[in-house]
Amino acid sequence: MMVLGQVTRLAVQPHLPPTETPVLPIPGLSDFGQVIGERKAAFLDGAMGTQLAEAGVDMSGYANLKDADVVLAIHKRYADCGVDFLLTNTLTMNRISIQSHSQKVDVRAVNLAGAQLARRAANDHQYVLGDMGSIGKLLKPYGPLGESEAHAAFAEQASILVEGQVDGLIIETMFDLREAVCAVSAARDVTDLPIIASIAFHTAADGGRTLMGNTARDCALALTKAGASAVGANCGTVDPLGMAAVVEIMRSATPLPVIAQPNAGKGTHVEGRLSYDMSPADFAAGAAACVRAGASLVGGCCGTSPAHILAMIELLG
Repeated sequence: MMVLGQVTRLAVQPHLPPTETPVLPIPGLSDFGQVIGERKAAFLDGAMGTQLAEAGVDMSGYANLKDADVVLAIHKRYADCGVDFLLTNTLTMNRISIQSHSQKVDVRAVNLAGAQLARRAANDHQYVLGDMGSIGKLLKPYGPLGESEAHAAFAEQASILVEGQVDGLIIETMFDLREAVCAVSAARDVTDLPIIASIAFHTAADGGRTLMGNTARDCALALTKAGASAVGANCGTVDPLGMAAVVEIMRSATPLPVIAQPNAGKGTHVEGRLSYDMSPADFAAGAAACVRAGASLVGGCCGTSPAHILAMIELLG
């Protein structure tokens, strides 16, 4: 039986072989209670941007303010699938990313709204993760962004999401391990809530590699050291079976639980936009492969829908 319980951050867990599913360590929280029970894995929701695009509204967190009813409806559809965790629609809503895209939106207002909408959709047994993503600029010396600036932006967003009463944070779709470590460190500076850290991989070959050349093993080790509660992979350009290979590498490198949130296959460009055509059944089979490889938490990223998540839960639940 797997239970989400209160443990000391960075406490060393007994190392488990990749075929076993670890107990999920959640620092600083005792109110998550029992989430998984006898099931194989805990379930997260699927893509928000894909669903917003299909609804014809802004694909960013700006929709939390402009089209709150649409965001709420999408959250509710995922909640009705029976997921354990809903992610807030706040992935790119840090101050630097907002300014870079010239969005006229208040960072505090948009993140609080995102937390509140997910909370309204969640059932009594479901939990909300504050979603944080990349700033969108490379850190020095490869880009213009100083690490202290990035740290401040991540810390600010994390603080607002915590104020919005999320149950934990998820830092995802990170292409650069340095930025991911910076984000985890910043979030850990402001909260003892669970922090899940997820990396986008460009390939499953050669030890699993990000666009910046970071290996899956190095990512798992560095994020564990930085204070993450769980580590793993999402998005990127690997399909679900490729992500299973990355999961196996990460599972062997860390005592922490591993998360997998694959896309609905590999995207193809159709009329200037990425399109994903993997069926819910095939996606569910890929998610199952990730669980066999050692993932303790599974969900969906780009191209996935409530139908994909429901198929996954029906197969694995």
